[in-house]
Amino acid sequence: MDITGIAKSYQADSTGTGKALTKKEWELSDSLWEKITEYAREDAAQNIYMGNKFLALRKSEVAKVSPDRIALMGKVSQEMADMEKIREADERRLRILFGEPYEARFQSEGTGSAVHVYDGNGDEILTYTAGVGWHEKESKAETEVHGALKAAYYSAFRSARQEMNAGAVEAQGGFDARA
Repeated sequence: MDITGIAKSYQADSTGTGKALTKKEWELSDSLWEKITEYAREDAAQNIYMGNKFLALRKSEVAKVSPDRIALMGKVSQEMADMEKIREADERRLRILFGEPYEARFQSEGTGSAVHVYDGNGDEILTYTAGVGWHEKESKAETEVHGALKAAYYSAFRSARQEMNAGAVEAQGGFDARA
């Protein structure tokens, strides 16, 4: 069980022990593919590429694999008042602070202090630096979902446009002005 409530995209294993956490895998299902195709056809008919419905769908799908950055920022903000405590904390304390599977590292060398937060895959997802504030970084899982959705949309949009163009040629009596 995750006491911090941070690991929203993770679930306990099926044995019920709560010891192992496994990441929920995202996949481009047939129903999602159909919805993307529907949105691409609507957008193609309106001569819009990646309309609002698709963008909202993409955002909601990426959110399924995104870490809960707001909760992580809140945890760091609670501890920012006492940066010395973070500096001296060992890795176990930081894992307790951020919750599994997150990890944080304190950097005090160079031009300034920073806190780097990593997800369970080792991807840096957040950085806090004094004077700058929070900087969010996209995880590999988020990048993969964005890519899969964009590729599916592009394919569906392109097919819809080709069908529309073929229909326009037939409506002109088979004359292709592009030839």
